[in-house]
Amino acid sequence: MAIVSSTQQPASNEDYYNPVKSWAVVLSAALFFFYEFIQMNMFNAIDPSLVKVFSVTATQLGNLSAMYFYGNIIFLIPAGILLDRFSTRRLLLTAISVSVVCTYLFAFSSSLGLAEFYRLITGLASTFCMLSAVRLASRWFPSHRIALVLGMVVTMAMAGGMLAQTPLTFMVHKFGWRHAVMMNATLGLVFIFIIYKVVFDYPKSEQQTHDQETHSLGEIGILTSLVIALKNPQNWLAGIYTNFLSFPVIILGAAWGSLYLIHVRHLTHIETTNVTQMIFLGMILGSPAMGWLSDKFKRRKAPMVLGAFLCTLIILTIMKLPYASLGELMLLFFLLGFISGTQVITYPLVVESNPRAITTTAEGLACMLIMSAGLFQVVFGWLLDLSWKGTSLNGIRIYGVHAYSVAIWLLPIAFILALIVSVFLKETRCEQLSNESL
Repeated sequence: MAIVSSTQQPASNEDYYNPVKSWAVVLSAALFFFYEFIQMNMFNAIDPSLVKVFSVTATQLGNLSAMYFYGNIIFLIPAGILLDRFSTRRLLLTAISVSVVCTYLFAFSSSLGLAEFYRLITGLASTFCMLSAVRLASRWFPSHRIALVLGMVVTMAMAGGMLAQTPLTFMVHKFGWRHAVMMNATLGLVFIFIIYKVVFDYPKSEQQTHDQETHSLGEIGILTSLVIALKNPQNWLAGIYTNFLSFPVIILGAAWGSLYLIHVRHLTHIETTNVTQMIFLGMILGSPAMGWLSDKFKRRKAPMVLGAFLCTLIILTIMKLPYASLGELMLLFFLLGFISGTQVITYPLVVESNPRAITTTAEGLACMLIMSAGLFQVVFGWLLDLSWKGTSLNGIRIYGVHAYSVAIWLLPIAFILALIVSVFLKETRCEQLSNESL
């Protein structure tokens, strides 16, 4: 069934491209992604405080952090379906408002159960942050610019991840973890105002195309559009690839990097966050760089294959270099973040591999697979508990070098799997699949 012919897609027509307005819309929407990366990655800064307040084991702490990702996994596909059918602006404003409220409530949590519940709802709301940016980019920019644009969106997210490392750690030490999280939540109120003022669903030139797509999506129904996305192997392969390439951020940056460096490298808490934030700095520079190179040479697959291979080499160097200095660790973590920036290519690859009308439904499937990486935070904690030697201090478990050395093997295994998956991807050469394929 034809939805819209390829000649009816203004996003591919440079005559309608207004770079200033387009960048303003997409980057303003990306403020939600920036905000959510603070929520996702703040556990490196607040882990020690949470262990004391809630007296949790490594598995429980990993599960508390991972509740955010459970919410993501549950709602990413529904969020994609909603974004294909309803106003991106309204859904974006609703989602960030819910996230801000739940962040405030998390700061006031009096029990582990309540903290987990607020993390779960925050994760549900956050499903709209990247999907909204992808949808807006696909409407406000021509296809051959999307990788660079989404690279900049990811750069903003990584800046949020950096803010959740050493700066948030200083705030926790100065004000306590609850007040630090409350100040973080207040930042979200500013972003709500900016999004309300700047973000709109699509350029006026796209009104006719938007109306046609909405009408046709109504005709084929939600189930059919979802089946089309599910049957496309590109969506599955791309999602699995980025799932594994996101481990530096999800495992080391968001939850376990600080404790790993404290116990294995014997660094101070501040030193560890100085190291882990280099992952985010690397991705801040690497994401747009990889996106630009992919757009420049009109290749998606080759840089993804190379990125997985190099990430494997870097993490093995980190693991097998026992006497690395603080500076060397910072450099290696930076390189790990920079090279893993190839994961940003996944998003334009999925856009180009699916009919334009189901852009966010397909991205929702891919992102569900990507965010399921958060489940491995629990696996990391489980591996620590599995290797625990029975040592405790004031009722809190102490995990030795051996336990962390076992758990860290999750990363090279993940990168090797990403390398295998990337070989099976099909090259799109930055060309959008026509809606006529529906």
